[in-house]
Parts: sequence; structure tokens; C-alpha cells
Amino acid sequence: MCRAICEAAGLNEADGPLNVWDYEVLAEATLDEATLGYFAGGAADEHTLRDNRAAFDRWRLVPRVLVDVSSVQTETTVLGKEVAMPILVSPVAYQRMAHPEGELAVARASASAETIMCLSTFATASPAQVAEAAPEGRRWFQLYWHPDRGVTKGIIDQARDAGFEAVVLTLDLPVLGRRERDLRAGFTLKPEYRLELYASRPGNPSAVTPASAAQLVDPRLTWRDLDWLREAAGIPVIVKGILSPEDAALACNHGCAAVVVSNHGGRQLDRAIASLDALPGVVEAVDGRAEVLMDGGIRRGSEVAIALALGARAVLIGRPVIWALAARGADGVQHVLELLRDELALALALLGCPDPASVDRSRVTRP
Repeated sequence: MCRAICEAAGLNEADGPLNVWDYEVLAEATLDEATLGYFAGGAADEHTLRDNRAAFDRWRLVPRVLVDVSSVQTETTVLGKEVAMPILVSPVAYQRMAHPEGELAVARASASAETIMCLSTFATASPAQVAEAAPEGRRWFQLYWHPDRGVTKGIIDQARDAGFEAVVLTLDLPVLGRRERDLRAGFTLKPEYRLELYASRPGNPSAVTPASAAQLVDPRLTWRDLDWLREAAGIPVIVKGILSPEDAALACNHGCAAVVVSNHGGRQLDRAIASLDALPGVVEAVDGRAEVLMDGGIRRGSEVAIALALGARAVLIGRPVIWALAARGADGVQHVLELLRDELALALALLGCPDPASVDRSRVTRP
């Protein structure tokens, strides 16, 4: 099967995928049109989806020479704990659509790569199942705040009891963006891909659409609600979906441990600012009071280096993980993470930076 897919995609099976782009080609040959559209698509005309990638073309790296790079390491810390690389795994919903093992495969691969996996509220595996699949792995839980606060508390309790280290509250989905690829394909979640967190609740729909899933998100939230969340969670709270410096400052004022600069992969507000373009302003507003992470458009280790130079502590990747999962399951995900780690190590060496902490604003410039 893999040989046929590789041949159809014009790849040499013996050599295997060499980069994230090769995995995307394999995924396109593997997934059906509706599933591919769900994972690959953005909102409306997909300007923001494209601009997340184009933003990296607005920067160039500035190497320094005659620096001892005989021993380059990619290790760093995130929330005070060491990870093997400043590359974490983003929350992505419905991962069993890409591969039968879904989130369980991603959890095992993330643990083997010694990085953090973030599990979506809309996962096709429960927090307990993920913890059992990779007990040694580090994991965060991405939260969509349910309109019933008791349900939200129960979800948080499940994650914390399963050893999840932080809650990542997604802020940029008070309502669902208009995702026209899904509308054209009539995308629905098949009954066998149920939302495990809601599976035992009365009225859990057998066929889930993105619109019906969005009804499980409370659009009434304000900054005041973060105080309740921090107390209820009992573990660090991270907010995801920050593009405005003003919002970044408010997140710090409300005690968030980190902010994730993100536009939801271009899937919410079309023509929103690219994540990389928003990053410097957020870093300035945070001013060291919290860690700053970023997602959106990263496909190369050199692009991770650009994000680090602009002030990110680490980045998160979503679609590259899904392409690898679809193509080769857990082995593919681990390979993609290792590819990006190796590309980053090479970029660091050529930049004259022995480790991620050495990458600063002087290492990037506008072309």
C-alpha cells in the first residue's frame, strides 16, 4: 500500500519522505476529499491560511560565523520543564479520521520524540486513553469551554486526573468560522469517530458536523471567567488564539502561564493577521510575564528558528503531524518531529547558535 502511494506521489519508497512537504503529498494520496478538506482547509477565501506561510518569506536569517557549534543542542524548557526541542504538537480534532489509532498514535510518537502533545476537546480519544497509550509522555489539554460550567469542570477534572500538565483554553472560536471546503463536501463526523469526552452524555449526536460541535462552545466568555478557570483547573492555564498585544497583556494580568499566538490555522477569521506577523507585538506586550508560544504555517526547522528569533519560546505544529499520521501512523509522526528537530539543529549550527536560547532578534532581518 505504501509503495503504491509513494509511486503515485512520485516519491521513492526506499528513500522515504524527506520533509514535511513530502508527507503532505502522501496524505493527499491517502485521505478522501472531505477528510483532506477538513484538515487542510481554512476560512472563506483562505487568505489567512496562505498568509501564515507567506509571513515567513518576509524574514531572512542572519548567520554569525566563527562560533563554536561543535555541540549543538535543541533542548529547551517550556513552563519550566525540559523538552527535546522547541516544537510541540498542536491540538487537532478528530484524528482518527486520518488514521485508525488517531490521538493514541500521536501520543506515542510525541512521547518518543520527548516533546509535548496537546489533546483537543474534540478528540476521538479520551484523556485517560491517551495517558494509557503513552504514560511516559508529557501532555496538555486544549479546552473548548462548554456552555454548562459543570460540564467544563468535569472535562478539566478528567484531564488533570489523567496527568495532563496544563489547560490550553482556545479563545478564538466563540463562533465557528465559515469553512467552505467543509460546506462543499458536506463534511460530517462518522458515528464511529465519536467525541470521547461527550460520548456518555445524553444527546451526544451520532453524526457531528463542525457547526454542531461549535454549539458545545460557550460564546459568552469574558476575561473575568479566566479567574474561575485558574482556580478550577489547579494546573497552569495557557490561552491560545492571541493576536492582539492588548489581549496578550490582559492574559498576563489574569495570571496565564503562557499565551499562544495563533489564528487557528487560518480557519476562523479570514484576512486576520498572520501568526508570525503578530508575534513581535505580543512578545513586547507580554514583556517576560508569561511564555509566548506560536503556531501557524511552520513547515521547516529554519522557520522554527525565525519564530525563536522573534521571541517565541516554542512553536506548535498541527497539519504536519496530521499528514504524517495519515501516511504512516505513529512512525510517521515521530519521523516528522525528528525531521524538524534535525532541520532546526542544522539551522542553529549555521546561524552560529549552539542552542535555542542563543537565537535572538539580531538573527533575523527583513529582506
